[in-house]
Amino acid sequence: MRAVTLLCVAALVLSGCGLRPLYGGGAGGSVQTMLAAVQVAPIEGQSGWLVSNALRDRLHGGDTTPRYRLEIQLDDSTVGLGVRRDDSVARERRTLRARYQLVDLANGTVVLDATAGSDAGIDVVGSEYATIAAEKTALERLSGIVADQIVARVARYAQSGPASAPTAAVPAGSTGQ
Repeated sequence: MRAVTLLCVAALVLSGCGLRPLYGGGAGGSVQTMLAAVQVAPIEGQSGWLVSNALRDRLHGGDTTPRYRLEIQLDDSTVGLGVRRDDSVARERRTLRARYQLVDLANGTVVLDATAGSDAGIDVVGSEYATIAAEKTALERLSGIVADQIVARVARYAQSGPASAPTAAVPAGSTGQ
C-alpha cells in the first residue's frame, strides 16, 4: 500500500514539472507538422548526399507544401592519429560537422542557425579495401548521427513555437554574426 501511495505522489509531482513530450500529438502534432514542412536544400558531395537522404527519411515531407528550407554546409575531414614504426598511419579520426540554417520561405529570414557534428575512429589495417570500407561505413554512421542532431534541434524549435523564437531574425544569405 505504501509503495502505491509513493508512486501516486511521484506521478503528481512529475506531472507538475512542465515536461512535455517532444512529439506529443503524433502525426497531427505541431512538431511533426512543422518537420513535414521542411525542405532540404541540395548538399554537395557524397557526405552531403548521405546527410540529405537521412534528413528526408526523418522529416517525412511527402506531399506537404514546404514552409521552411534547411540549408546545410558540411565539413568532412579525416585525420591520421596513430603512427607505426614505418611511419604509416595506424588510426584515423573521421569528423563530420554541419552548419545549418532553417530559412522561413515566407519572408526569407533565418529562424535557426546552429551546428551539429560527430566523429568516429577508424583502424587502418593492412588491407586497403578494408580501410576504405571502414571509412565509408563511418561516414554513413556519422551522416545518420548528424541528421538526428539536426532534426532534434529543429523539433525543439518547432516545440517552442516560431512565435516565441528570437526576434532578431537574420535575412537569408547573411551569417548572423
